[in-house]
Amino acid sequence: MKEPLILALDIGTSSVRAALYDGNAEPLPRMSVKIERSLTATADGGSEIDADEAFEQIVTAIETVLDKSKKLKGGVEYIVSCSLMHTLVGVDTKGRPTTKVFGWADTRSRKFTDVLRKRFDEAATHDRTGTRFHSSYWTAKLLWQRNAFPDVFATTAKWLALSDYVALKLTGEPATSLSIASGSGFLDIHTCTWDAELLRFLKVKPANLPAIVDSDSATFKLNKTFAKRWPRLAHTQWFPSVADGIADNIGAGCVTRSKAALMVGTSGAMRVAYPGEPPAKIPAGLWCYRVDRKRVILGGALSDGGGLYRWLKDNLKLPKDAESEISRRGASAHGLTFLPFLAGERGTGYHEAATGAVLGMKSSNDAVDILHAAMESVAYRFAELYDQLNSVVRVKKIVASGGALRESPVWTQIIADVLGRDLTMSGARESSSRGAVLLALESIGKIESIETLTMPIANTTAYHPKCHAIYNRARKQHDKTYESILK
Repeated sequence: MKEPLILALDIGTSSVRAALYDGNAEPLPRMSVKIERSLTATADGGSEIDADEAFEQIVTAIETVLDKSKKLKGGVEYIVSCSLMHTLVGVDTKGRPTTKVFGWADTRSRKFTDVLRKRFDEAATHDRTGTRFHSSYWTAKLLWQRNAFPDVFATTAKWLALSDYVALKLTGEPATSLSIASGSGFLDIHTCTWDAELLRFLKVKPANLPAIVDSDSATFKLNKTFAKRWPRLAHTQWFPSVADGIADNIGAGCVTRSKAALMVGTSGAMRVAYPGEPPAKIPAGLWCYRVDRKRVILGGALSDGGGLYRWLKDNLKLPKDAESEISRRGASAHGLTFLPFLAGERGTGYHEAATGAVLGMKSSNDAVDILHAAMESVAYRFAELYDQLNSVVRVKKIVASGGALRESPVWTQIIADVLGRDLTMSGARESSSRGAVLLALESIGKIESIETLTMPIANTTAYHPKCHAIYNRARKQHDKTYESILK
């Protein structure tokens, strides 16, 4: 085991994970824990979790790993974390929550995106902040809170991401990283400061937002309460959390303009991270965030990924051999068009009112056909993201990751066939937490540059040219339906 010893947290939508890593960014055997959880969905479009409930899950994960590793020699020198993006929670002057934690899929602020679009030049704001107006971002959420809950808005001293709230509780410092801040939709990604125009309009002061760390190597110590509770961590340095999607790119080794990371977890995303500054003009369907002060990440997100796959498996009477049956039937053999927007749409159109749909149903279709069409439709949305990415960079290699693809080689093959590109599966099973570890190791000088690292590869899925040709025709029908219904 190479030093230093690092405790890594992965604060996700569907789980909280913790694991110990060594100085080679390798996880230690049997030194990890996964706590399943979910955000509560409400009938009016909410996706939320109680802040202290979420915090206690993280505390439990830390304590479980500390207990599993109590016989290990040497102390934990660093704590790193990656966290789901776009969360928002209010706290009062004493750090107590004034709201639930609102997740990225919370759409209750959707009507306020129209207000923002009427007030601002969305294209100019997009180029400045890297984000469109959408309910997943803080801009719409804060406008919703200010109008719908003025008393709560007035008593809220700070608006934080969930990871900032965790930092406040553990260290006393509600500081945020550039990657988490840029995922708010509130950051000028060129100046790395909170956007002045949005602050004025929303009547929010910089003091009402978390402080952005002034260095990518900034760390904090646990406060007295938790230093006493966890003596092994009393002198441990805590790095501000990295956005999980950004960390996934790092962990998958996609840190140059020619490598894209394609991830299917609860949602889906396709991203390119590279050293340099943001593009002057960002394609309409993509976002651009900060990795740190010397790197940016360009990409797009799909609201429906593994969550859609799980919903279909839970609600359709699928046979156990559904995926092998999909392989037997062949590309687009069902005659259906599926719009994968059960959780709304982010990239590429950012339609707040988008919903899912299945068109072309016949009595000959069955549940396997619906699953098949849904999996293909997500691949078509990835193809749109891929086309827009290639208008800015030139992608030569795609590295895939995420539990949904590991569980479904058939889906991996469909995506490769739709894109017409081979997909290389990352060999890092927990690429997000690994990415957070690698950024920390670079920050403390243990790694000269993450761009020079060789990343583990599990396998490669080669695309089938004949299937790609079939999917090109089917994608045109998908796009035609998309345009007629959503535009």
